Amino acid sequence: MDSLISIFHFGFFQNAFWAALMASITCGLVGTYIVSRRIVFISGGITHASFGGIGLGYFLGINPILGALIFGVLSALGIEFFTRKADVREDSAIAMLWAFGMAIGIIFVYLTPGYAPNLMSYLFGNILTVSHANLLFMGLIALVVIGFFIAFFRMILFVSFDEEFALTNNAPVRLFNLVLISLVALTIVMNIRVVGIILVMSLLTIPQAIANIFTRNFGSMMILSVIFAFIGSMAGLLFSYSFNIPSGAAIIFALVILFGILKLISVGLKRVGKKFALPRV
Repeated sequence: MDSLISIFHFGFFQNAFWAALMASITCGLVGTYIVSRRIVFISGGITHASFGGIGLGYFLGINPILGALIFGVLSALGIEFFTRKADVREDSAIAMLWAFGMAIGIIFVYLTPGYAPNLMSYLFGNILTVSHANLLFMGLIALVVIGFFIAFFRMILFVSFDEEFALTNNAPVRLFNLVLISLVALTIVMNIRVVGIILVMSLLTIPQAIANIFTRNFGSMMILSVIFAFIGSMAGLLFSYSFNIPSGAAIIFALVILFGILKLISVGLKRVGKKFALPRV
């Protein structure tokens, strides 16, 4: 126990703790919207398209996360444009931008002068290397997400479950879709350093799957998703530190194990409840 407490004295572990907290907040809130709207595939397209920005960032000598941010938001808006205005099937638009972003990223990485950059931390994440600048950016995005979801909770609820009803009430659905998909892109890019491009979709969906075991309420699912995301992130972080394995994979592993345990308990309790349920008169 003493050794466990002592690691919190290290600056890099304190940064990782705050990064896990802010990642849990944004992924818990935005992920609930993604799962409710059933746009997980769109999120995957944005995630992989942002790799083009990482490659461009290395090539231009700027922060790769800034490049990923630009590519991620443009990809999100591009998917909306192609599906709404250009009469392109949504899955086709996602697949094209997904592949285009990865291709652009690989091209720019190989065109970058000097040694090829190490992309492992962007592909698989390393929460232990999160810097103070990354924390500042994550905190800013977390505040924006929290403020937006509190201020427009009812509108987000309408858009998530009954877009047609919102349109009939003259709500600015198109504008909200653009803002929300942009927030999805920002959240994805923000968490690339935590779990990486390959695994970030899991951080946006597994906590919601765990929360769904206990509730169907949209607001309650958001709160529980944040809690379970943080529990899984901290468990994975400690597991990663103890066994010297990649933190991103450890976090997702911990979340999947947590889901499996709670799901088995839930199924077992339901069966016991049915077995001992009183007969109806």
